[in-house]
Amino acid sequence: MIITLKKNASKHDVDKLIHKFEGMDLQVTMIQGDNYNVFGLVGDTSIVDEKSVMANPIVYNVQRVAQPYKLANRMFHPEDTIVDVNGIKIGGKKIVMIAGPCSVEGEEQICRIAKEVKAAGADMLRGGAYKPRTSPYAFQGMGTAGIMAMVKARQETKLPIVSELMSAEHLDEFVENVDIIQIGARNMQNFDLLKAVGKTKKPILLKRGMSATIQEWIMAAEYIMSEGNPNVIFCERGIRTFETYTRNTLDLSVVPIIKERTHLPIIIDPSHAAGDYKLIESLSLAAIAAGADGLIIEVHDDPENAWSDGAQSLKPKRYAKLVKKGKAIAKVVGREL
Repeated sequence: MIITLKKNASKHDVDKLIHKFEGMDLQVTMIQGDNYNVFGLVGDTSIVDEKSVMANPIVYNVQRVAQPYKLANRMFHPEDTIVDVNGIKIGGKKIVMIAGPCSVEGEEQICRIAKEVKAAGADMLRGGAYKPRTSPYAFQGMGTAGIMAMVKARQETKLPIVSELMSAEHLDEFVENVDIIQIGARNMQNFDLLKAVGKTKKPILLKRGMSATIQEWIMAAEYIMSEGNPNVIFCERGIRTFETYTRNTLDLSVVPIIKERTHLPIIIDPSHAAGDYKLIESLSLAAIAAGADGLIIEVHDDPENAWSDGAQSLKPKRYAKLVKKGKAIAKVVGREL
């Protein structure tokens, strides 16, 4: 952190400010100039409140050199983090494919689709048991029955399961039964929930909030990691913009940015970004080319009658074709699918 002082700052006030920072175990280096005095702070500057420093009458400007996140920062953890989910590694050479319906609609349905997506090339099964919906009158999910239906599907297919946790009230149920706990876009800054999943060792799939900046998203991951859980996987699902042709705007620039700034893996959700099954293949192939570590795609064998999000769901045969094309793109960029 670099702090620029006003030219007329007295030695007494400068010494007082330096003493304050030294009391925070920070190293202070002073650089004297003709017009301004500047000093740099070295150490854990995440504990420094920039606004409080700016409130000091002798301070002209405050500028951070390092980012406020530490545990997620590649600067402090140069090697890539690989999250192991029952032997399936997310963040390595392999691009992990996660597929399944938006909502679990029953045991027979989820088991049937699980077998279909596995045959098509999926590595994991997704399914919503607790559903955050814009309307309070829309289908809210099957709850515990939906989770147990996914457990049955895992028993029949050996696919690890991914499902969204909406409340810490159900955390024990998810820790016991789910392989990857998803934190949805609407809960990205539910800090109590982030702290709660941070106290577990379960892999956490952290979706980007619909209006969140990249730094806010990384700081949400930092909340989880600060509680002791290093197993965080970013998931870009599109952000809200002025565009109305798609459900959201898929921001593929986050893939290289996340990989440059952090050591955590990132997967892409083209289904929620597009909102239209016809666009999913193109967005998926682009995500693989951009360097994504995986894709989470909604697949339903009867999307016309799906209980939720049928318009953005692929049928299994179309998903299988996408996987086949994805393998070719992955090979070009030195990955496997």
